[in-house]
Amino acid sequence: MTRFKDFNFKLAVVEQLMYTDEVLTPAYSLAAVLEEQGLGADPWDWAYNNGLAYKVVPQSREFFERLEISDELLAGVEELCLDGGNQVYQECAPVWDGEDDLFAIASLEDLDLLPNLKRVEFAEALNEELQEVLRARGIEIDD
Repeated sequence: MTRFKDFNFKLAVVEQLMYTDEVLTPAYSLAAVLEEQGLGADPWDWAYNNGLAYKVVPQSREFFERLEISDELLAGVEELCLDGGNQVYQECAPVWDGEDDLFAIASLEDLDLLPNLKRVEFAEALNEELQEVLRARGIEIDD
């Protein structure tokens, strides 16, 4: 089982595989999980009313931490997008507005899991040191 060291890096990978390429299925839906648990169907209202505004809700954190991604799928990742509007972020923190570092990637130790990564879009979300790591590996960065 592949273990990611940086949860937020894993979320960027999940965004690509689950919500963009749609090869990691089924797609996770916080609304469906809440409805199944009898907590309503509006993730924004539920998170806001339960003191989880601007936080990753426990159900989503647990799901994404446990989510296994095959080496084959990881090898297919050629691009990552670090846009604050990514679907995976809304599934994790529906009240989040993208204005803080809740989903900031702190480490690129997991880059070796993506042997075919060629490009990172919205790389300005990374600090300069991490951008340099990407450049040193020949990965194109897009601001």
